[in-house]
Amino acid sequence: MALFDSKAKIIQGYEKSINDKNLSIKRYYDEIGRLYYGQYKDNNVDVTKDINNRCDAVTKLYRDIEELKHKILFEKGLKLCPACKTENNLEYAFCFKCGNKFDPESSKRVIMADEYEQMAAEPEAEDEVEVIDDEDVVEEEKTEDEE
Repeated sequence: MALFDSKAKIIQGYEKSINDKNLSIKRYYDEIGRLYYGQYKDNNVDVTKDINNRCDAVTKLYRDIEELKHKILFEKGLKLCPACKTENNLEYAFCFKCGNKFDPESSKRVIMADEYEQMAAEPEAEDEVEVIDDEDVVEEEKTEDEE
């Protein structure tokens, strides 16, 4: 039962991440609309770069959502057929609907029970940030002072 609970937690985390990304997409759409309207009102203002940056961010969020949906399917023991988008069992070599042959690597990802717990406990970071220990900074200052 613990394995099932771990899978459920992971799937729940993926679904929460998808919801968060969908909210971010809505905010970007609002910002794009405001920027575009501002440019409409004043032709001297060029916000093309800002609009393009937000559109790129939306595209990345959509890709992230698709990846998370694939991860959810995998956790459920399923995979999508790339040809007809039908859900198939991970063990299937061919799509049961269209007969498309699956890549053998598509079902080889195996995660152990302890990895499930670790993944469920760790929230997904949207942007990686390098954390610097205060001790590292102090040691660097000491070595500079010693020279």
